[in-house]
Amino acid sequence: MQLILGVDGGGTGCRAAVADLSGHVLGRGEAGAANIASDPDGAAGNIRVAVEKALEQAGATQTDVKRATLGLAGANLPGAPERLAETLPYPQVEIVTDAITAARGALGDKDGIVAAIGTGSVFAVQRGETIQQYGGYGFLLGDEGSGASLGRALLSRSLRALDGVVQMTPLLKATLHRMGGPGGIVAFAFAAQPADFAALAPEITASDDPAAKAIMAAAMQDVAALLDRLQAGTGLPVVFLGGLGPTYGHRFQTRWPIIRAIGTGLDGALQLAARGI
Repeated sequence: MQLILGVDGGGTGCRAAVADLSGHVLGRGEAGAANIASDPDGAAGNIRVAVEKALEQAGATQTDVKRATLGLAGANLPGAPERLAETLPYPQVEIVTDAITAARGALGDKDGIVAAIGTGSVFAVQRGETIQQYGGYGFLLGDEGSGASLGRALLSRSLRALDGVVQMTPLLKATLHRMGGPGGIVAFAFAAQPADFAALAPEITASDDPAAKAIMAAAMQDVAALLDRLQAGTGLPVVFLGGLGPTYGHRFQTRWPIIRAIGTGLDGALQLAARGI
């Protein structure tokens, strides 16, 4: 038996699929998070679990896999893909970021742009056989328009309103009260992970409060600036993915041609694996 393996791993989960050389899926498996930058050992373990489940469902073994493509969060950290590849028993291994496999899955073989916006954000452009990632630098350095960035902006603006720098609004006042005042916000920020900040995003996207509108407008400007740069006058279609994808897609529906994703990041990983056979 000769198989290809695709893996799609991110901060919340890992999915694997094995297929024959024609692309027909024979087995699937799932496991926990697979960010090879923040938790390389945990990611490697979860990848193994997901792959073993997929192989078991297919009635196959590791030696049946001839080529594997893994799209993983954290794969843009220098050295991380190489360290993981050394532990994998397959003759051919390709490890790329999950943005690359998401773009391939969403667009198939068509040219276009993918904007994946959830807790974090990352963008990718596919032209022909080339896929180029943009952004995806993490919460501290980027993630423009992301849920984590929206939540951080809400807390920051609440403190600025308390200092009288910007207008105090009902949303900001409620945020200060709920978080325990400025000390509570600072304490939260020291301990919080990006997902904790992102949990505040729905208060912004669903609100008509002036502060929410200002935060959302700034986020849209950041996203639009990058997409305009990637468009470069080409009129490429855009696919919005992630938890906040529909929010931005709706707001930008008259600005660029927006299309639905054809498939998932796991589909993209299998397509890239098949391309190398």
